[in-house]
Amino acid sequence: MSASVTIRVQPENFDVGTEWAALAGRIDGCTGAIAVFMGLVRDVAGDGSDVLELEHYPGMTERTIGEIVVRAKERWQLDDVLVIHRVGALLPRDPIVLVMVSSSHRAEAFAACEFIMDFLKTDAVFWKNESSSKGSRWVEATLGDRERQQEWDQDDLASRGR
Repeated sequence: MSASVTIRVQPENFDVGTEWAALAGRIDGCTGAIAVFMGLVRDVAGDGSDVLELEHYPGMTERTIGEIVVRAKERWQLDDVLVIHRVGALLPRDPIVLVMVSSSHRAEAFAACEFIMDFLKTDAVFWKNESSSKGSRWVEATLGDRERQQEWDQDDLASRGR
């Protein structure tokens, strides 16, 4: 079975149950695990006034997410991958990203889900502006995000014997 891939960048909210049912309908009896990650907007200022505004470059953003998924598919045997990332103005507790990965084995599903999420933080083409009562700032990947990405890249090199 060739892995089904669904990538959506959208301002609308998503329903995890609906997405779960759709993924479950696409997989076959060989799938043994589905790993799910849903990210929420945090109240960074702590005063409830945060707004996270996400902008993207249509076409380019989806392409970079697709490249991340291709890398995951090269590392693990995946049955299905779903990535939904929201854009526009989002408030604390709003869902911002959903990643669902199915595979024959849980270890592969967990690892691929984590890999995709880690690279979404560093490589996907989004511009994030956080506004609160304390002001406004552009958000970039953190040092921790970059270190996690480097760990995956080092694992790639090690597995190729370099």
